[in-house]
Amino acid sequence: MADRVVLLVGTKRGAFLLSSDTSRRDWEVSGPFCDAWPVNDVSWDPRTDTVYAAGMNAWYGPSVWRSEDRGASWTQSSEGMSYGDDGPTISSIWNVTPGHGAVYAGVDPAGLFRSDDGGRTWAHVGGLRAHETFPRWQPGGGGLCLHTIVPAPEAGRMWIGISAVGVFETADGGDTWETRNEGLRGFYEDGSPVGTCVHKVKAAPGGRLWQQNHQGTYRSEDGGGSWTEVTEGLPSDFAFPIAVHPRDPDTAWVFPLNGAEHGRFVPDGKPAVWRTRDAGASWQRFDAGFPRENAYLQALREGMASDHLDPGGVYVGTTNGQVYASADEGETWVEAASHLPPVLSVDVAVW
Repeated sequence: MADRVVLLVGTKRGAFLLSSDTSRRDWEVSGPFCDAWPVNDVSWDPRTDTVYAAGMNAWYGPSVWRSEDRGASWTQSSEGMSYGDDGPTISSIWNVTPGHGAVYAGVDPAGLFRSDDGGRTWAHVGGLRAHETFPRWQPGGGGLCLHTIVPAPEAGRMWIGISAVGVFETADGGDTWETRNEGLRGFYEDGSPVGTCVHKVKAAPGGRLWQQNHQGTYRSEDGGGSWTEVTEGLPSDFAFPIAVHPRDPDTAWVFPLNGAEHGRFVPDGKPAVWRTRDAGASWQRFDAGFPRENAYLQALREGMASDHLDPGGVYVGTTNGQVYASADEGETWVEAASHLPPVLSVDVAVW
């Protein structure tokens, strides 16, 4: 039986691991790892018991770090992670996600790479940038980044998210892709299938997708073929991360901010996580354990995660360097870590 809950935290100064027993009340911090490179995303592959970190360095460029001993030692490689001599230079790796027996990485400028040898070498999944909409892809505020990778249970099926382009789905391992943006508010007025600024997509049990967008919170019942907005009841339509329940597709959590043009921090300086239990028909606000005022916090697109324990745990990392943890599905919170470098991502492993 698993007895440790480990938060995999990416920051502007390396990766950190936060460890607790299954009560999830008291946390031990270790790190920084990855030579204190900026780390945009950290994930764990239970199939191989390997931790991966998407790193970048202003002098050495982007690379994926990996640990095969749960953080005790790390190696890194960017071999093959290139668009070739005639292509653009990759500036950063935004996401690293195991799936379908491989490891995938999303980069800026937007593209998808795959490793079949545990992150030692990489190959470009070229079908995505060959999509007919490619000439219309435009960057968001964080660049033209592929920041979301969601492998489906079915082999070969996957969704990805690009800012400020939208969601795409493949059913054949990446050879061909279809846009999945119907029903989303977008920036383009001419009916283009791209141009919406997806912030994060998560898959829930039973095939439902949840999305936090630059303009609202959404769910999809048909694999992204259409989206229904469920923003009503939230304090704003702007946030970056979203988390989903591992067993209940009707339950999700968001961390609303006050808007794209108003500072991008929590409304009124009063942080709270909002939870729905009814697929977005209504939302509840929870702030027990957060500062009650004068806390101008922000969580980025990779800044929320949930575990599979019962009751479920939910986690939020902030750009002020705090990580908050809830062991009761978001109703009360403890500060698992403080004074870290700005937190860019939070994921969770139970081992």
